[in-house]
Amino acid sequence: MKVIATYNLKGGVGKTAAAVNLAFLAYKAGARTLIWDLDPQGAASFYFKSPAKIKGGTDKLLGKKREISKIVKATDFDNLDLIPADIQLRNFDTDLHPRKDADRRIGKLLSQVKNNYDIVFLDCPPSMSTVAENVFRTSDRILIPIIPTPLSIRAYEQVSLFFAQNKLKASKLLPFFSMVDKRKKLHRELIIDFAKEHHELLQTYIPYASQIEQMGVHQAPVGAFSPNGIGSRAFDALFRALADRAALPF
Repeated sequence: MKVIATYNLKGGVGKTAAAVNLAFLAYKAGARTLIWDLDPQGAASFYFKSPAKIKGGTDKLLGKKREISKIVKATDFDNLDLIPADIQLRNFDTDLHPRKDADRRIGKLLSQVKNNYDIVFLDCPPSMSTVAENVFRTSDRILIPIIPTPLSIRAYEQVSLFFAQNKLKASKLLPFFSMVDKRKKLHRELIIDFAKEHHELLQTYIPYASQIEQMGVHQAPVGAFSPNGIGSRAFDALFRALADRAALPF
């Protein structure tokens, strides 16, 4: 089972759109797919028409007898399941911190379903926290969407520095540009400059497109309501780049 996270220290960069659409494409490729919405805002849950609620909340989720399979929800797509968000995820760090192996608990929970799924996507909250450390250690690859602006690039550099300081595998980091408007000179220049210094960059990008924003209207991945549109084609390219870099078996 492969674990792929979408994460950024900065919010509003398109990580949830990436997680939802890549999970949809993995399902389309025939993979048994699970997406876990770790963000208390519950955007991924909303896109899959699921209430953002875990019975018993996160404290019960971390209990010794909790079976993670019991909180998995079906979506409208066969072989694409969801662990929904919960507003109590805002306290997830507090719940995790006093527990043994606090930075590995998410991985232990996922190990319960390792034979049920080929790939798991983690949609993560924008924070540097115990939850984030869990994600860093559990994931095989960490997709980091970057808007081509100085602050967004700075956030990526901060994550890279954290990995270096904590002796985490920098090879897990897969940045890609998101919400790109190539009409803007700044966007074009920053993409070129970043690519020169960061060979880990995936050589594809997600454009700023109204079609992607319409995911909220349709409550569905782009490929489900506009399979031939610009947004769908962009996520197809991102999925192929991820599959190649992460050696996904489909």
